[in-house]
Amino acid sequence: MELFELLTSKARKYKQRIVLPEGLEPRTLTAADRILADGLAEIILIGNAKEILAMAKELRLANISEATIVDPADEKVIDKYAPLFYELRKKKGITMEEARLVTANPLYLGCLMVKAGDADGQVAGAMNTTGNVLRAAFQVIKTVPGISVVSGAFVMLLPEDSKFGTNGILIFADCAVVPNPTAEELAQIAVSSAKTARDIAGIEPRVAILSFSTKGSAKAESVDKVIKATELAHQLDPALILDGELQADAAIVPTVAASKAPNSPLSGRANVLVFPSLEVGNIAYKLVQRLGGVQAVGPVLQGLAAPVNDLSRGCFPEDIYKTIIITCNQAIGLKNLD
Repeated sequence: MELFELLTSKARKYKQRIVLPEGLEPRTLTAADRILADGLAEIILIGNAKEILAMAKELRLANISEATIVDPADEKVIDKYAPLFYELRKKKGITMEEARLVTANPLYLGCLMVKAGDADGQVAGAMNTTGNVLRAAFQVIKTVPGISVVSGAFVMLLPEDSKFGTNGILIFADCAVVPNPTAEELAQIAVSSAKTARDIAGIEPRVAILSFSTKGSAKAESVDKVIKATELAHQLDPALILDGELQADAAIVPTVAASKAPNSPLSGRANVLVFPSLEVGNIAYKLVQRLGGVQAVGPVLQGLAAPVNDLSRGCFPEDIYKTIIITCNQAIGLKNLD
């Protein structure tokens, strides 16, 4: 079964509540209508109900009336969620009046609904910048215990008969968020990426932290960072099958691993590749995607205590539809439902 068929099946089985703060954005409404028609999630739209329903009628969407619509201008809504934001930020000096103003921002209101347990995840970014989407998530939802960094992974879908990864699936990280991670951050990215492999790709992670060096073949400060990150990742998750520092071929080609890293627990069969910097990761995923004709799903934001995913402002309804499905599966994984 193809990956998205599996993710769709799980979303339908364990239906999650996904909030969409950009309730008047046409592509978002189109994707939400399809999600509702397919019975994959409960949808919460933020915006004025009259305007949203009028837009749905204009777009000839038949299912939007099944969504829950939350008006950010409703004083009762502000009364409910502003005290939560005040409690989260009062040490930063915020006043209740300021908290009420921020709560009326749909990006923050959606995150507050997730934080309060009234939703399971959020998808936004068709109208908002990545910075704004992440800022609300950082301030409200925060990160999982033991993790202080949010990163972005891509699920790379090679042909199923590919000799690389697991059934042609590889996880690449970080390709989207952290420009130059420290050893501590790199270790956390490795652990978060392993969870993404389980929750989204449905594979048992075998993690390689990559470098231009394999087991001391070169000396440099950047190599030392990867070595330290590997040690810290083992401490964060001792049961995780993980190794570093490894060159890419030593991570994914068994014959090369036998020569360069004969004692590696990965044996050249890594399915999660953690890059030493955002520059390397972003270049790598784009080259593999374009030169190899490989489908790149993501970025999947990882490390947050509840899933929030960011869209490209140039996205299509299909992208939003798939991102909602991914967000559902992250929420399911955090709840250990499957």
